[in-house]
Amino acid sequence: MDLIKISASEALRMMEEGSLSSENYVKAFLKKIELREDDVGAWIFLDPELALEQAREADKRWKDKSAGNLNGLPIGIKDIIDTKDMPTANGSLLCKNRQPSNDSHLVKLLRDEGAVIMGKCVTTEFALSGPGKTKNPRDLECTPGGSSSGSAAAVSDNMVPLAIGSQTGGSVLRPASFTGILGFKPTFGTISRSGMSPISQRLDHPGIYANFVEDIDLVASVILSYDSDDLDMIQNYKYKKTVNLKNSIKFGFVKGPVWDFGDEDMQHGIEEFVRNASLDIEELNLGKDFDDAAKSHEIIMNGSIAKSLYSYYKSDKSKLHPFTVKRIEAGIPVSASDYIMAIEKAKKMEQVLGKLFLRYDAIITPASTGQAPRDLMNTGNAIFNGYWTMMGVPAISLPFLKGRDDLPIGIQFIANWGEDLKLLEICKYILQKEKLAD
Repeated sequence: MDLIKISASEALRMMEEGSLSSENYVKAFLKKIELREDDVGAWIFLDPELALEQAREADKRWKDKSAGNLNGLPIGIKDIIDTKDMPTANGSLLCKNRQPSNDSHLVKLLRDEGAVIMGKCVTTEFALSGPGKTKNPRDLECTPGGSSSGSAAAVSDNMVPLAIGSQTGGSVLRPASFTGILGFKPTFGTISRSGMSPISQRLDHPGIYANFVEDIDLVASVILSYDSDDLDMIQNYKYKKTVNLKNSIKFGFVKGPVWDFGDEDMQHGIEEFVRNASLDIEELNLGKDFDDAAKSHEIIMNGSIAKSLYSYYKSDKSKLHPFTVKRIEAGIPVSASDYIMAIEKAKKMEQVLGKLFLRYDAIITPASTGQAPRDLMNTGNAIFNGYWTMMGVPAISLPFLKGRDDLPIGIQFIANWGEDLKLLEICKYILQKEKLAD
């Protein structure tokens, strides 16, 4: 059995029954990292002995019956999320060797359930556009996407079964699409951002990477948890343990206002999927209220970037990546009036979308403009993700399509606010109906 290719859920079952130790499971991934890290560059911090030490402690907990729900499972953490025993440098020279004294809220939740924090995964600088060293495991000449480049690449290359990323524009969905894995961005306000480097209080979402839907469910059930220190969290939200799907699930196919930005192979591929899938799919139009969706997201994000990162810019912009400087400078002129107008337009879009979810269980739409660009300095265009991020709805990328070079392209599936588990159950339903592209 190839341990690095089984689901984390299966590995957990094997550890519980005693046929697999966490130490041996972690060693299998460390061996893969040793073979591939020089090529892929997914990790910015990795201490094999620290990982194995955590695994041995997990094995002790199995023996004394104190194991948590993730006991012994290794997971990578994006390098904008604080870890008390590992540096968190935000992908920037300005934060080099920064060592937090506390775990972020979500890392604490993972540790409390026995997860092995494997290491820190490469991020673009401050989770923007300035790429790090990571290459796409599917083709080393291609970008893995951004900003959660290392997290996606590590899962795609079977260096780790699970990883945490984040999305402000398209930083979970787009890397998942480019690297051929599952990337899940839950409802806004369901995972705490406490201890995570901020870009936009209005837009920032932590997210989860895995190769199996049940593994995303496993992690989501732990980290979708209320934290009073994050003022945007949904107070009464509960991640349901079970959900019963209707006998007939109805999907709406949305090309959206930015369809023309899509590559021809992506457009053809998703249209063919919609045409041939054994699903109940109806094409729908979002209407004129969404005409300015991408622009509204851009205004909110740029204005937020200027606020969040201006102190770094002011202190020493020469140490920032030119892409980061460009993004900050794009946000400085954003006025309060422009920002508020964009927020108001987003609220109107939310009203329209809410009515659509009375008719449809989920929306099908592109996860990226196409396959990964063959350019390591270009992390790709998030235009098919940004306005959905602004809506705050749960979204996931499934790797159903292939591009012109036989590289993966994801399809984005979106559900109503708060229906995170329902979306994952819908994904299981889809996967039963449709065969994933190899």
